[in-house]
Amino acid sequence: MNPIDLIRTYMSQGLTPKALVERMGMNNPIISNLIGMAQNGDTQGVENFARNIMKERGRDFDTEYSQFRNNFKQ
Repeated sequence: MNPIDLIRTYMSQGLTPKALVERMGMNNPIISNLIGMAQNGDTQGVENFARNIMKERGRDFDTEYSQFRNNFKQ
């Protein structure tokens, strides 16, 4: 299943994006750290993390983010 479709399915069942991320990161210290950054309003830290992950995988963050956002346009 496409990850976007999975997110949509969970959200249609009433699971909030926050709850989804928390469920995914329960035992993952990296995800827990990201949740903490987000809760503290450290959007720059979250973005830097995402940019680094994309760079490690040979992908362009700006392109990927634009495509991700397009999945939610109606």
